Amino acid sequence: MKGEFVRWESAFRHWVTPDGAPGPSGEGGFPAAPGRYHLYISLACPWAHRTLIYRRLKGLEAVIPVSIVHPLMPEQSWVFGDYPGSTPDLANAKAELREVYRLADPDFDGVVTVPLLWDCERRTIVNNESSEIIRMLNSAFDAWGRREVDFYPEPLRAEIDALNAFTYEAINNGVYRTGFATTRAAYIEAFDRLFDALDRLEQRLAGHRYLLGDRITEADWRLFPTLVRFDPVYHGHFKCNLRRLVDYPNLWAYTRDLYQQPGVAQTVNLDHIKYHYYASHRHLNPTGIVPKGPDIDFGAPHGRERLG
Repeated sequence: MKGEFVRWESAFRHWVTPDGAPGPSGEGGFPAAPGRYHLYISLACPWAHRTLIYRRLKGLEAVIPVSIVHPLMPEQSWVFGDYPGSTPDLANAKAELREVYRLADPDFDGVVTVPLLWDCERRTIVNNESSEIIRMLNSAFDAWGRREVDFYPEPLRAEIDALNAFTYEAINNGVYRTGFATTRAAYIEAFDRLFDALDRLEQRLAGHRYLLGDRITEADWRLFPTLVRFDPVYHGHFKCNLRRLVDYPNLWAYTRDLYQQPGVAQTVNLDHIKYHYYASHRHLNPTGIVPKGPDIDFGAPHGRERLG
């Protein structure tokens, strides 16, 4: 459709595996080891947020160091800079993330994205696709992390994959298809699909504590970063304004439930989130003014325990 936002494909698709065997894509030779890999993220980016959650919940903070870009993204894409919550490039001492991409491929001229998983030994990029990085973090480093935590259990994989496809198309990428549409027809199509999907999840969560019952899975952690950004950013900045997240009783309580899981709140940085979107997207917000609100209490009791 004319005016529709089309997301780019990730360029690096190798996998870290416990023994270095090839993964589902790319070449082999990336065995899991503590300190060997480095994760580049933005605290603002929902795709990178997934990997930070996994690193925290799998107990891999001492195993995989992290570098955090500046929240303001100039035209050349992500850069490193002095801002609360950001870090320098701790693996390669570069000023821009594009320079890290060109260490792996001197001719790289694609889209510079986060997250990015870097191999400090082979001096190359392993992967820059968030959905694949979280699968690696879920199991490849179990010799050093929390083996008992498994967000992609074998019996639920088919259901998880189906839910992931649904939420990605309509919600995770749907907010971008809504906000970055350049024709009204493309905007309306994405807008209607987004809220139809949210309505369907609201109904689903009336009878389930989490998307697949009483157990948190990958499907929940892939959805959560979009939901936590919905009212602060997507509702206004991306014109996703039929309803707010807080207008959905089940989805709003579910989001608070996930936020209150031990360690998760520490991965949410609303300052980075709001500053990035409102100050970086000058074609959507020409003044660059970052809104003061909304006032959201993610720590309020959620009452979801009753669903079991």
